[in-house]
Amino acid sequence: MSDGGAGQRSAEGEGRPREANDRDPALLHRQEIHRGRLLRLTVDTAHLPDGSVGQFELVHHAGASAVLPVFGRLDDPDPDILLIEQYRHATGGYIYEVPGGTPSHGDEPWDDVARRELEEETGWRAGRLIPLTWIWTTPGFTTERIYLWLATDLRRGASNLDEDEFVEVVRIPLSRALQWVEEGRIVDAKSIVTLLFACRFMLRANARTE
Repeated sequence: MSDGGAGQRSAEGEGRPREANDRDPALLHRQEIHRGRLLRLTVDTAHLPDGSVGQFELVHHAGASAVLPVFGRLDDPDPDILLIEQYRHATGGYIYEVPGGTPSHGDEPWDDVARRELEEETGWRAGRLIPLTWIWTTPGFTTERIYLWLATDLRRGASNLDEDEFVEVVRIPLSRALQWVEEGRIVDAKSIVTLLFACRFMLRANARTE
């Protein structure tokens, strides 16, 4: 599997579901309620598949990238990985996550977002970035998609946290992170998906074939 630009196409996927937007033919009316720094809230009036009409409160989000940093070889049976322990106001405290974040500008490629956020949040750079998949985070009310990546060939960089970011970097074996998922100690959805997807389809697959 390639990295860089080719990987970005794989991560985004082909034939993916169409996102509701201002040009959606099903959309009859869109009322903007709030426009903030990261989010836009609208109330949409739209046709449903059976021809009826419904109203939907929708949070519009630019999307994000999240990345699992892995030390050593992909065929290592239990490599060390990096997580971050980050303060999240919405959760009332700190939670464990994989590094990630939003684009710095509207057309920043998703692989660039992953590389930048990894270094800013952990102080490590990715020598190789492998696309995993992408997910809708909460399709019931938001357009947010997160593109998931695996980072290898790590080398030291320089962290650069935002003023509202409070982060501790945690290096642990992959087996311990999976145990934390099972125990409910890791409860962040994107992080659970990234860990389980990487373990099931990349890391252990490489261990079997290399």
